[in-house]
Amino acid sequence: MTQADKEKLELAALESRVDELIKTIESLASENQALRSQQSSLTIERATLIEKTEQARTRVEAMIARLKAMETRS
Repeated sequence: MTQADKEKLELAALESRVDELIKTIESLASENQALRSQQSSLTIERATLIEKTEQARTRVEAMIARLKAMETRS
C-alpha cells in the first residue's frame, strides 16, 4: 500500500467521522429543541396547577371561616 493510498484511507475515515459528528450534532440539536418545548409546556402546566391550588386553598379557607361562624352562632 502506497503512502497515497494510506492518506486516502485516513481521509475517508476522517470524513466518515466528521459525518458521524454532524449527525450527532443534528440529533442533539433536535433533542434539545424538543426538551426546551417540553420544559416550556411543563412550566405553563406548573403555573396553572399553582393557580388552581391557590384557588382551592382560598375556597377551603372560606369554608372553614363559614363553619367557624356557624359554630359561634349556635
